[in-house]
Amino acid sequence: MYNKTYFKNKDVLVLGLAVSGFSAAKVLKELGARVTVNDFKSLKGDPAALELQKMDIQVVSGGHPLELLDQPVDLIVKNPGIPYSNPLLAEAANRGIPIITDVEIADSISQSMIIAITGTNGKTTTTRMIESLLASEQLPGEVYSVGNIGQPAAEVAVSSRPEDKLVMEVSSFQLMGTRHFKPSIAVITNIHSAHLDYHGSRKEYVDAKLNITRNQTSEDYLIYNHDQLELTELVIRESKAQLLPFSRKDELNQGVYLKDSIIYFDKERIMDSSDIVLPGKHNLENALAAIAVAKLNGISNAHIENIFRHFQGVEHRMQFVGGINGRRFYNDSKATNTLATINALEGFEKKVILLAGGLDRGTDFNDLVPALRKHVKQLFTFGETAETLCQTGKEADVAVCVNTQTLEKAVRTAYASSSPGDVLLLSPACASWDAYKNFEARGQDFIEAVTHLEANENKGE
Repeated sequence: MYNKTYFKNKDVLVLGLAVSGFSAAKVLKELGARVTVNDFKSLKGDPAALELQKMDIQVVSGGHPLELLDQPVDLIVKNPGIPYSNPLLAEAANRGIPIITDVEIADSISQSMIIAITGTNGKTTTTRMIESLLASEQLPGEVYSVGNIGQPAAEVAVSSRPEDKLVMEVSSFQLMGTRHFKPSIAVITNIHSAHLDYHGSRKEYVDAKLNITRNQTSEDYLIYNHDQLELTELVIRESKAQLLPFSRKDELNQGVYLKDSIIYFDKERIMDSSDIVLPGKHNLENALAAIAVAKLNGISNAHIENIFRHFQGVEHRMQFVGGINGRRFYNDSKATNTLATINALEGFEKKVILLAGGLDRGTDFNDLVPALRKHVKQLFTFGETAETLCQTGKEADVAVCVNTQTLEKAVRTAYASSSPGDVLLLSPACASWDAYKNFEARGQDFIEAVTHLEANENKGE
C-alpha cells in the first residue's frame, strides 16, 4: 500500500523509544506527521530524546500518563515488546485509536518488493539465507534485511526504490500491530506454541502469525511448511495468495521438496542437500523456504548451490566457528531453552560433545534426557545450572559429565578430552544472564575462547 502522504498532518503517538521507536519518530516527522514520543523510563539527558526534541518532536517520559490520549491522537505506533494490556494501550483501544507497529509504516511508504518471514523458529536464519541468495546475482537494486534484524524497517522503506527488495523478519508482536500489511512474498517457517505470556492464548499467537498473509491477493505468494498439517490447513483456509509449499518429507507437485537427498523446485533439480554446510533438519527446512523465494526471483541454480556451500549461519545460531586439528566448533548460544538445544543436537548425524549451562530458573531438564542419551558423547557444563545439568547427563548415561564452572574452561577441557572428527557444540539450554549481558555476549566469549585455543595450538603450546 504505497502512500507516502498517508501520515501527513496526522497526530501520532510513538510508544516506547528504543531503536524502532526512534527511527519511526524521525520518519513520521519527515512524512509531515505531528509526533509525540512516550517512554516509561526517564529520558532526561538521553541523546536520542534530545535529538528528537531538536526536530520539534515532543518527548514525554517517566511513565505512560493516560492524559496523553486527551490531546489529539490519530494513531499509536508502539514498540512491539509493549503488551496490549498496557493501560494506555487498553484505553486507546477503548477509544478506537488505531495501534500499529513500525512494519506497518514501512509497508505504507515502501515502493520496494517486501519479502516477509515469520515463524516460531528459523526466522532469522531464513531471512539471512534469502538476503544472501537475492544479493548473489546482482539483481537490479539493493537487498536490505530489515525488521527484527538489520536496519529498522521504516528507516529503510522511506528511501527505498522500486527496484530494491526489503527482506523483513517479522515477529508475532510486530504482526499484531498490522492493518494493511501486504508483502509480495510471505514465508511461514513453522508454527509452535510460543510467547503465550504475551499473547494470552495459542489462538491469539497463531492469529498474529497469520496476519502476514491476510491482506495478500492472488498476485502475491505465501511459502509455508507443508510438513505441518495444522499450518497447511490454516493457510489453505485463510490465505488468498498463491500457495507455495516446501517439504522435507513429501514429494510435491508444486513447490520445493527433498527427494533422495536432492532438492527440487517444481520438479526441477536444484542441488544436492549435502552441499548445505549448515547442519540440522531445521536448517534444511529453512533452506527449502529460502530456495522458494530465490526461484520466484529468478535466481539460478548454480548461484543457489554456491551460496549454500558457503553459508555458515547467523551469529550465535548454529554458527560454524572453525576447526582445530580435525575438531569442529559450533556456536548455538541463542539456544536459551531445552527445545532449542534438542533441535541443535538432532542436526548432527553422530554424537557430539555438548557445552551447556547458564541461568538457573529451577528447570529440572528432564525433557533433555532422551536427546542427551541419543546425541551426546560427552557433556561439559558451566554457570548456575552446571551441577544440575551434570546430573541430567548422568541420568542419560552420558559417559563423561564434567562441571567446569565457566564457559572458557569448558572449551579448554572439552577440547582436551576430544578426538579428531569430534563436533564441539555450545548449545546452553539456558538463558545467559547469570554471567553475561545477553546470549550474544556469551556466544562471543565462546568464539574468543576457541580463537585463543587455536592460537595456542598453532604455537604448539
